[in-house]
Amino acid sequence: MRQIPDARIILANWDVAPNVMAFTTTRVSGRSLPPYNSFNLAHHVGDDAKTVAANRQELSDWFDADVSFQWLNQVHGTNVCRIDAAAKPFDADALVTARKGLACCVLTADCLPVFIAAKDGSEIGIAHAGWRGLLDGVIENTLRNMKTPAKDVAAYLGPAIGPCHFEVGPDVMNRFKDAADSHAAEKYFSPTLESGKYMADLFGLARFRLSALGVEVISSDICTVCESETLYSYRHSPVTGRMANVILIKP
Repeated sequence: MRQIPDARIILANWDVAPNVMAFTTTRVSGRSLPPYNSFNLAHHVGDDAKTVAANRQELSDWFDADVSFQWLNQVHGTNVCRIDAAAKPFDADALVTARKGLACCVLTADCLPVFIAAKDGSEIGIAHAGWRGLLDGVIENTLRNMKTPAKDVAAYLGPAIGPCHFEVGPDVMNRFKDAADSHAAEKYFSPTLESGKYMADLFGLARFRLSALGVEVISSDICTVCESETLYSYRHSPVTGRMANVILIKP
C-alpha cells in the first residue's frame, strides 16, 4: 500500500489489532465536477459514471493488487452479507468477513458508518446506519453475523450528521422510545425552538445500542454538515457525492 496523503482519508482511531485498517475517504481531490466535487465514489447520485469509475480506481490504486473491494446497493435496511470473496454489489446495508485483503465498503453522506472488528483482528464488519437502519437493528444484525463474541469486539463510529444539525419530528423520537427503554432513548433527542421538532444524536443512539450489547465503542463525533467542505453532506447539499467507509484485514 502506498502512502495516502492525510487530507484524503480519516483513519479510525480505535484499539484493535494493527492488521485491521479502517478509514473514511474525504471529498478532497478526485475527478468529479461540481456539485460532486471531487472524490465522489457513488454511482447512484447522478455523477458521470466514467468519472466515478476513475475515482474508484484511484481508491483501489492506493492498495496492492491482492486487495479487492466489495460494494453494496444500500437500501436503508438491516440485511447483512457475510462474504469470502468480492462480488457484484449486494442489496444490503452491512458486510462481515474474516478474509484477508477483502475491503468492505459502505457509502455515506450523513448516515452513520459503524466499523466493527474483533480486537485481535481476526474478523471485521461494517454497517450503514441511517436512523431507520439503526432503529430496525442493522447494528445488532451485523454482530449476529460475526463469529466473534460481542465482548471481544470493538466499534468505531465514523463521520455522520451530528446532533447540532440532525432535526427530526416527534415520530422519529417516539419510534426509538418504543424500541428501547424510553428514558434512555429520550436523552438522545433535544427539543428545538421550533415546536414539535427535536435534534437527534445518531452517535449517542448507536453508542447506547452497542454498549447494551457489551461492545466497546469509540466515536469520531465528526459532523458531516459542519465539515461539508471536506466531507459530503446530503442535508447540506441534496445533490452531492458520497464518501466511502472502508475496512479490511491487511493481506
